[in-house]
Amino acid sequence: MPRPLKTQAVVGAALLALALAGCGSSGRGGTDKLSGGGEPTKVTSVKIGFQGPLSGDYQQLGLNEFNGVELAVKDANASKEFGFSVEIVKGDDQGDPSKAPAAATSLIQNQDVLGVVGPAFSGSVKAAGAQYSSAGLAFITPSATNAQLQDQGFAAFHRSVPSDNVEGTIGAEWLAKKAKTVFVIDDLGDYGKGVADAVQAELESKGVKVIREGVDAKTTDYSVVAQKVKASGAQALFYGGYDAQTALLAKAIKAVGYDGLKVTGNGSKSTIFFDQAGDAGNGWYFLCGCADAASDPKAKSFTDAYRADYNQDPSTFTPESYDATRALLTAIKNAAAAGTLNRASVAKALSEIDFQGLASHIKFDANGDIDSSVAVVNLYVAENKAFKFLGDVTKQR
Repeated sequence: MPRPLKTQAVVGAALLALALAGCGSSGRGGTDKLSGGGEPTKVTSVKIGFQGPLSGDYQQLGLNEFNGVELAVKDANASKEFGFSVEIVKGDDQGDPSKAPAAATSLIQNQDVLGVVGPAFSGSVKAAGAQYSSAGLAFITPSATNAQLQDQGFAAFHRSVPSDNVEGTIGAEWLAKKAKTVFVIDDLGDYGKGVADAVQAELESKGVKVIREGVDAKTTDYSVVAQKVKASGAQALFYGGYDAQTALLAKAIKAVGYDGLKVTGNGSKSTIFFDQAGDAGNGWYFLCGCADAASDPKAKSFTDAYRADYNQDPSTFTPESYDATRALLTAIKNAAAAGTLNRASVAKALSEIDFQGLASHIKFDANGDIDSSVAVVNLYVAENKAFKFLGDVTKQR
C-alpha cells in the first residue's frame, strides 16, 4: 500500500498538449510498468528537483550524482519518450545537515517541482525529510544509506539503494567465510558506526570473534590502532568510515606489515582513497550497493555518453542517480496517464513503481526503502589505483 501524502493542488494550470499513455521505452536501459486509470492529463513540461552538495567540501560527491540526474534528463528530452520536457531545479545543501532544510525549502516552495532526487547524504535526509513529507513532495535518494532513515516516519521517503544494515549484514556473511577473528574499526560517526555495528552483529551470529575499536574521524595518526590490528592476530579487518580516513588507515596498516584481509564499505569507494592511500590502497575490498557502469557491457551507451559529456567515467552512485531520475520521471508519466498530475499523485505512483533500470531494480517496501527482493550488494577490490568490479558479494567464494 502506498503511504499517504498531503494532497497538493494540480501543478501548473497551463499543462497542455501530449497525452501520456502506453508503456515508455527506456532510453539507455530499463523497463517500466505503466499503471492505467482515467483520462490522461495532458502535459508538455515538468520540473524535478535535485538536492545534494553542489559546492563545498563534498562537491565532487554531489556532482557525481547530479551528473547522473542531468544525463537522464538530457536523454529524456532528446528522446521525447516521456511525452514532456524536463527541467532540473537545484537545491545545494553542501552535504551539511544544517543547510539541508533551506535547500529543501527552496524546492518545496517551487510549486512546479513534482519530485526530488536526493538528498544525497543521510544527515540531510534526516534534517529535511519531515519538510518534504509535510509538503507532500516525494523524494528518492540514490545514495543515503543510513539504516535508520526508513524508520523516521517520513512519508515522502524513498531509497533506491541498500541501507548500511543490508550492506553490512550481507558483506559480513561473505567475510565470515574468510576469517575466524575480525578486527572491526569505526570512525564514531553515524555512517561508520552503523555499518560496523551491522558487520559485527552478523559476524558474531555466525560464531566469528570480533575485536572492536572506535577511532574518531578527526584522527590523523592511525599507527596505534594499526599496531593493535597487527598484534590481534585477526585474519581480517573491517573499517566503517569514509575515503580519506580509510586511506590513512591503509597506509598505517601497510606500515606495520599486516597481511590479513582488508574490507570497507561504500563510504570509502572514491578516487580520494587512491589519491591519499597510494600503493597502500591496493588489495582493499569494498562493499557497495552500487553498480559499475564502466565495466558493464549493457551500460556501454550510458558510459560512452557520460564520458563524452563529463570527460570522466561514471563514479559511485552516478548510475543509481540516473536510474532514480528515470524512475521518478516514470512515476510522473504514470500519474498523468492515470488522470491526475500533482505532487500527491506522483508520490503515490512512485511508491507503487516497479522499475528495472540501467544499474538497479527499483521497487519499494511499505516504508519507502528498497524492497529486499531486489537489493544487491556488490564487491570491489582495489588494484593499481582502480576499483575492479567482482560482482554480487553473495556469489563470491
